[in-house]
Amino acid sequence: MSIPRILVIAGSDSGGGAGIQADIKTITMLGGHAMTAITAITAQNTQGVTAVHPVPVEMVMAQIEAVVSDIGVDAVKIGMIGSAEIARAIAARLDPALPRHADAPPVRVVFDPVMVATSGSRLADDETIDAFEALMRRATLVTPNIPELELLTGLKITDYDGLIDAALALGERIGTAVLAKGGHMQGDRVTDVLFAGKRTRLGTAWTDPRIDTPHNHGTGCTLASGIAAGLGAGLSLEAAIDRARNYVRAALLAAPGLGKGHGPMGHAMGIVPFDRL
Repeated sequence: MSIPRILVIAGSDSGGGAGIQADIKTITMLGGHAMTAITAITAQNTQGVTAVHPVPVEMVMAQIEAVVSDIGVDAVKIGMIGSAEIARAIAARLDPALPRHADAPPVRVVFDPVMVATSGSRLADDETIDAFEALMRRATLVTPNIPELELLTGLKITDYDGLIDAALALGERIGTAVLAKGGHMQGDRVTDVLFAGKRTRLGTAWTDPRIDTPHNHGTGCTLASGIAAGLGAGLSLEAAIDRARNYVRAALLAAPGLGKGHGPMGHAMGIVPFDRL
């Protein structure tokens, strides 16, 4: 049986709610095999980030090469980058695409432009954010939330029309599909909008009731890695987004309530752990 091979290029979250830790849990739960290239080590918990240590670019690239040369890759999820140097090296490595067999489909890349943690801690400096441009142009899909979309476009988003305008502006600039996440907008419903190719201005949208919980650390990481898992398994972009969104919502509802701040979601859905004697 073939299993989707998903390479995650992202930072480590010592609290286990976001980053590489959330990515591995998500990909595993959605039927894929998660592989990692860690870009940064963070000291963080549910209340914030206290330290960030970027991994040297040579080590990040060595991790990528080790995976590609042996196991192979069906899809890539990129999250926290760590430094501008790492961002530029990854972009160069994705152009041309990762080496594959001649009869294999191209590798899909989902880029979650992580800039600020749920707690509000800054995870990317201005130089790193500037280096995102090349990565976004190499991606299949970019998944910014409202604060990230504002930084990437220079547009202020205060309502749904503003979300549409900013997503369209970014998508047309970089020539890549954009899933604009509306979770930061006020209201009792959450709307995410997809723009891909020459879609109409209305695009494709998903709207659901807001789940009111403080235990929402890692939602962006989980969504992006869930989409990558779907693309790696051969799902269409819209089907992969739909499944990943449903998984995020289920994980929010299953959150175990850990920590004093923004706690982790329940990626395992409360399933009884394996306990064979």
